[in-house]
Amino acid sequence: MNTLLNVIAFIIGITLIGGTLHSAISTFVLPRSARSWLNRILFGFLRRIFEKVMHFFKSYEKKEAIFAYYSPIGLLLLVPTWYMLLTVGYAAIYWSLGVGDVFTSVRLSGSSLLTLGFATSDSFLVSLLIFSEATLGLIMVALLIAYLPTMYAAFSRREEFVNLLEVRAGNPPSSVEMLLRFNRIHGLQKLDDYWSPWETWFAQIEESHSTLPALVFFRSPRGDQSWVTAGGTVLDAAALMLSALDLPPSPAAMLCIRAGFISFRRIAENFNIPFPPAPSFPETPISITQDEFNAVLKRLDEAGIALKDDREQAWRDFAGWRVNYDHALLGLCKLVMAPPAFWSSDRLRK
Repeated sequence: MNTLLNVIAFIIGITLIGGTLHSAISTFVLPRSARSWLNRILFGFLRRIFEKVMHFFKSYEKKEAIFAYYSPIGLLLLVPTWYMLLTVGYAAIYWSLGVGDVFTSVRLSGSSLLTLGFATSDSFLVSLLIFSEATLGLIMVALLIAYLPTMYAAFSRREEFVNLLEVRAGNPPSSVEMLLRFNRIHGLQKLDDYWSPWETWFAQIEESHSTLPALVFFRSPRGDQSWVTAGGTVLDAAALMLSALDLPPSPAAMLCIRAGFISFRRIAENFNIPFPPAPSFPETPISITQDEFNAVLKRLDEAGIALKDDREQAWRDFAGWRVNYDHALLGLCKLVMAPPAFWSSDRLRK
């Protein structure tokens, strides 16, 4: 019976250590998107706590100020959680090898992991395990220290475009306002120069927000800005230009939209946000109504912007572009609790 318990304890210990290492490697080392059950449990549990706290506040500003701490706290909790699991895992192995009772095994595991050295063993095998545990403890801290600068560098690159968009599209950002300002300041012919940098931006956030999932929840320095609504604004502006404005076809705008909906879809997929895999309008509806679309065209027309004559075709063309990113955009807005913005997070409050 004791032998069976020792084997079970040893297997449990190996499983806990392996799961913890998988979580750390997936989070800090692996240069691709990888799902970690431990990270999902930790961040999911923390999210529910934050939602309970935010429930006591009515204004969005107070909720947003609280939610800004969600991802940083989650990241800081990762290392203590890994340490706790490693301590339990190694303690189970030490106990299965006959080091002593449960207290002695936990004491030895904690001393080894934190490199305190007040507990040791004369067994060669146990000493090797002690050295491996101490090494893992140091590696976990080193990985977190190296991880944070990488994350904040990606955050800084992302927010540079978000801040600049306010100059072009107002605050909260609006695709209509963006087109109106371009028309007044540069002329709509200059729009083609604007799509390529955003195509690159979408590619960058797809890479960074897939490999660094916590970055998705890092909020902009200003609570009324968001990377999700900024991206949605640019995509809507490109879709309006291609569908309704009397301008030559723009390959740059088409590529920007394609980069945008691929980016949003892949990030949404990492968080199990549902979206149609092959959407097609009108089979797949969008969150924008034709009346809302026509109201936008009226504003553009009143500003003297040349529009296409066939408004029905313009609506179908716009919906055909929007359907590619509509569900993923709204799902991400809900996930990150995005601030109110035209034709994106405002759809969640209707």
